[in-house]
Amino acid sequence: MSSPLARPDDNRTDDNRTDDNRTDDNRTGDNRTDLLDQKDRKDRKEQLARPTRRWTGLAVLVLAVTLVAVDATVLSLAIPSITETLGPSGTQLLWIGDAYSFVLAGLLVSMGALSDRLGRKRVLLAGSVAFGAASLLAAYAPGPGWLIMARALLGVAGATIMPSTLSLIRALFPDARERATAIGIWGAGATAGAALGPLVGGVLLEHFWWGSVFLLNLPVMVLLLVFGGWLLPESRDPRPGRWDMVSVLLSMAGVIGAVYGIKEFAAHGLESWATPATFALGAAALALFVRRQLRLATPLLDVRLFRDRRFTAAVVSSLISLIGLSGVIFFMSQYLQLVRGYSPLSAGVAELPAFVGSVVGGLLTARLARRAGARRVLTVSLLVMGLGIAVLGVVRTDSAYLLIGSSFLALGTAEGVVYTLSSDLVLGAAPADKAGAASAVSETAYELGAALGIALVGSILTALYAGSLTVPPHTDPALAEQAGQSLGGAVQAAAALPGDLADQLLTSANSAFVHGINVAAWVSAALLLTAAALAHRLLRARPESPTAPGPVAGES
Repeated sequence: MSSPLARPDDNRTDDNRTDDNRTDDNRTGDNRTDLLDQKDRKDRKEQLARPTRRWTGLAVLVLAVTLVAVDATVLSLAIPSITETLGPSGTQLLWIGDAYSFVLAGLLVSMGALSDRLGRKRVLLAGSVAFGAASLLAAYAPGPGWLIMARALLGVAGATIMPSTLSLIRALFPDARERATAIGIWGAGATAGAALGPLVGGVLLEHFWWGSVFLLNLPVMVLLLVFGGWLLPESRDPRPGRWDMVSVLLSMAGVIGAVYGIKEFAAHGLESWATPATFALGAAALALFVRRQLRLATPLLDVRLFRDRRFTAAVVSSLISLIGLSGVIFFMSQYLQLVRGYSPLSAGVAELPAFVGSVVGGLLTARLARRAGARRVLTVSLLVMGLGIAVLGVVRTDSAYLLIGSSFLALGTAEGVVYTLSSDLVLGAAPADKAGAASAVSETAYELGAALGIALVGSILTALYAGSLTVPPHTDPALAEQAGQSLGGAVQAAAALPGDLADQLLTSANSAFVHGINVAAWVSAALLLTAAALAHRLLRARPESPTAPGPVAGES
């Protein structure tokens, strides 16, 4: 408390001194920031000066993105085992499959901007630790609800890893041609990880329980922490601006609300008023998010990037292609095990052509784009994906494996090209200091596509399965309801029936499931052909970009 004898002039002098101190503090803060930036630039120069260490750092980033990609698909072969052990309902089964992608998609933009601010290496390493902890929780989940929650936490951790890896490539490889090759290798790791997931899961499930597919993440996490801390340079936006929490909340609410509404509508229609209300709230939050970004001096996501046709074509292609691909692939794992009678390991080996194709496609992307142009390569790859998935529309319960393997090979190769080229187009259209946020847009489209694919295609398949299933007469109502939930439920119900009734139920369930796969494959093929047409149109011309992007893989 000031003395009653103090004069007004003295008070003004104290205020001025306080202002001076604040100014000094601000200057000190700016100086500290400048020192950190100088240290980061020095570390990066040292990293760039040694090509061997630069490419070894890329190997660490590929390991990180492969970990996240494997976790998105490794669970597919474990679904029958989870159904038998935990007894989830049909809706819970879908949530176990796509809770990871939903949460990952909802947080990618926010986490990408956070990595720009705090440092991409720091966020990557912190996310790796969180990923390991969530993997432990998932491995020992006692029930379906716990497993869904653990998958959601894995999504939170994965959202910190994905955009950091791609934006660190921008820092490691400033040369456009080298960066295109690096992104090709990175894309091969991502798509190969998604394709490798079922094989890894099959090997583990052949010898261990279903939770072992999550414990696989722990040794990979240790390698990431050791080699990532040693080999990767720190990289951040030197002037990130204010962190806008309102934008973070709007982006999360918008993505999760809109996708949840679409999922529930596909699964149950308009049975409840909550479905359209949730979708409307999500759409309103997204509209407010876009409006707010246009007004902020330093937006969480620069939505003006969508004025660049390359950027828009890349994002739209990733989104639609994954919607068409992920749902059918998710249920093909069940087809191989429950309809064809493959063991988990055999089913993983059966999906190996997709893994081989995705690696080859990712590695060849830069060369193909330089020779034929990004527009032609992206369009043709989406067409090949559509034709490859259309083949599954004629699959029967006893179809030759050659038909299925050829479809997997075409899908994997084309997806490797689409994913890698889309990532390169997005990264080339964004300024270097916003690489994390821009990368997050690409990954958001990818994960949203994966989640929507399982939700929409899965809901179509589930509805067709339930409508086509014929339960033998005099079957216990509880068993009939269990059989109508999912193909795994029908297998469990058949085990409790006499021989003839069990055979009738399994025959009907297999036919109904295959019918659902056929229709879902045709719907997915139509989506991919639509994506090809959109990519061809959007990449037709190249208007001036407000961000003045550098060259991409398909340009000299």
